[in-house]
Amino acid sequence: MEKLVVHPTNISQQPITKLNGKSAIASGNLKRTKKLPGVTHQLVHATPGRVRFRIPRIARDREYAQRLHSLLAADPQITNIRLKLTAASVVIRYLPGTIPDAQMRFHLATLIEHASNAVEPIASDAPSTAKPSSKQATYWSGMKLPALATCLSLLGGPLGLSIPPALVGGSIAIAALPVARRALRSIIKQRRLNVDCLDLTAISITAAQSHFLTSCSMVALIELGEVIRERTARSSGRQTLDLLSSLAQFVWVERDGKKQEIALEEVQPGDIVIIYPGEQIPVDGHILKGKALIDEQKLTGESMPVVRSEGEAVYASTLVREGQVYILAKSVGADTRAGRTIELIQEVPVHDTRIENYAAKIADRAVLPTLLLGGAVFVVTRNAARAASVLTLDFATGIRVSVPTTVMAALSAAARRGILIRSGRALEKLAQIDAIVFDKTGTLTQGDVAIVGIKTVATPIQPLRVLELAAAAEQRITHPVAEAVMRYANYQELIVPARGEWEYQVGLGIKAEIEGHNVLVGSERFLLKQGIELESLYASHADLKQAGYPMIYVASDGILQGVIQYTDPLRPESRQVVSRLREEIGTEIHMLTGDNQQRASIVGRELDIPPTQIHAEAFPEHKAEVIQKLHNEGKTVAFVGDGLNDSAALAYADVSVSFRDGSDVARETADVVLMENDLRGLIEAIAIACNAKQIIHQNTGIIAVPNISGLAVAATVGLTPMTANLINNGSSVIAGVNGLRPVLNGHKAPIME
Repeated sequence: MEKLVVHPTNISQQPITKLNGKSAIASGNLKRTKKLPGVTHQLVHATPGRVRFRIPRIARDREYAQRLHSLLAADPQITNIRLKLTAASVVIRYLPGTIPDAQMRFHLATLIEHASNAVEPIASDAPSTAKPSSKQATYWSGMKLPALATCLSLLGGPLGLSIPPALVGGSIAIAALPVARRALRSIIKQRRLNVDCLDLTAISITAAQSHFLTSCSMVALIELGEVIRERTARSSGRQTLDLLSSLAQFVWVERDGKKQEIALEEVQPGDIVIIYPGEQIPVDGHILKGKALIDEQKLTGESMPVVRSEGEAVYASTLVREGQVYILAKSVGADTRAGRTIELIQEVPVHDTRIENYAAKIADRAVLPTLLLGGAVFVVTRNAARAASVLTLDFATGIRVSVPTTVMAALSAAARRGILIRSGRALEKLAQIDAIVFDKTGTLTQGDVAIVGIKTVATPIQPLRVLELAAAAEQRITHPVAEAVMRYANYQELIVPARGEWEYQVGLGIKAEIEGHNVLVGSERFLLKQGIELESLYASHADLKQAGYPMIYVASDGILQGVIQYTDPLRPESRQVVSRLREEIGTEIHMLTGDNQQRASIVGRELDIPPTQIHAEAFPEHKAEVIQKLHNEGKTVAFVGDGLNDSAALAYADVSVSFRDGSDVARETADVVLMENDLRGLIEAIAIACNAKQIIHQNTGIIAVPNISGLAVAATVGLTPMTANLINNGSSVIAGVNGLRPVLNGHKAPIME
């Protein structure tokens, strides 16, 4: 049993200690701004050259954390700083032996206090060496030569300037090299004729007959389509953030009965690793000694910490909030559960990033018949111009411009609505999804604890008195439930009584003296252990256990006062979104969570999700398995999640959706990012995708009808190459303008009306 006593520290009026005359405060490298409130902090652990402080303000005030880091970094005695925002702690390494450790700890406490005064290093005047990305320029560099060839053709043709035909023809030949390379690659590597082969033949014939304007306009339109396709494509390389990258570089181990600090990479299976409060666990293993409150959110996605004691398994990347444990290491590094999650992401097959659609396939199928028809016209008429006209009247050019234009316009329209869709393929799949799998915590729910009710044992006991006692006992405790109790007490504008002597038992609860009363606040097991009778509560409220909400119990002077019910509440929009996805779009809804079955079922009932479609207690690899199972059933699957633990499932889904405020890995892995952090953006994204699909269908007709008609005329009566080019390019332009409708009309998705 561990007894913790916290005393607020207020030393803002004390002088700043100088270290060898080089105190960070006295160095003159700092600037002072407005005065901020004092800082409550606690010394958690100290060894020569290394200390750990718990500072609750770090977790809620990022600006303070940045100021503190800057202030500590400016001190020449400090060699290393590691801030842990989630643990509300800071680990500081300093040069040992130069001054007494007690004096150094006082100095560090002074700096912690002084950071509240918004003191920070003066920004450097050194110019930034960052270079702007050249990707934008690379996209459009392919249009330079077609533009030059077009200018030369205009000058030497309609404008009548004396431009040597060899110069114009040479510019067209150079501009058409990308088309030629793609055609040859298709013939040599894929052993088939594609639309580039058809285009190259038509360009060659028209250029050979000195129809330069016709040939260079074809090259320009083809390359324009390629530029748009590349801009709507997503990079095939998946960047991932190592789940283990945020772990400490050094850990404490016990070897031969002695404690020693070693580098993380030197830890071996079989080592006994010692984890102190506020530290992340760096290995998979089981607890040999001790008991701790462990936050597994990074791995499982669940915001509620769990108690782990001797013999129980623990995993790398989870955080010890309270307690101290000795862990027998079983797996380290890439062999841990967190490491295997990274491997899952890296092993995901990378999909073709080009726009895949039925129209392009139709265009490819039309290549050989068009070539045969052009050849037949030449054999019959011996007229190369008429044959070139037939080859010019193809589906390829229009489709290669209109389809990417439509996709690009849809992506732009989505971006204006706060929805980042990364690729044309993602847009295409969005229009096809028939199963959506949601992560629970932080996706369907708010990912935080909220108080939902207070039940008292007897009528004379007021609910606010139960809350008052709980808040008094729980003040300055960093457990999520304790923080929720304090928030609710503040919301009710309660005056929280002072707390006297108190004792905190990790994973169970608190004993505290409140206004002369002995108060117990904690779990059912904690109160039963203290001999508190609970049956009177259940007699008064028979539905308590059936409701399924987790509860904290409050007793005073040996008598139960009542319980406080809490939960992770749904997002305000979750019910509406799930209902509309099911009823209006017809998708099958699944829910995945690392939480236990009981809590998952509560959320499932609220959202009307069948029990067979609720998958609880799922680690990252299990989530990926659920996605793959739905794939095997022939479904097009979208997965919506926001945490590191969702990364593998996001990577395996046909369409992965995350939030702007999700983890770095989730945002990078996701095909769709909801920048407004609102699930309603998913419905809009699907509506935009369906609208784009309809426009592509329309454009296929716009291109097919005039080109088929032109083919009939060219094969029977005959058309000049320029007329054929006008028909072909004209239909392409009309289809291209039609493809811009999502942007031009400020697209209002029908499903959202």
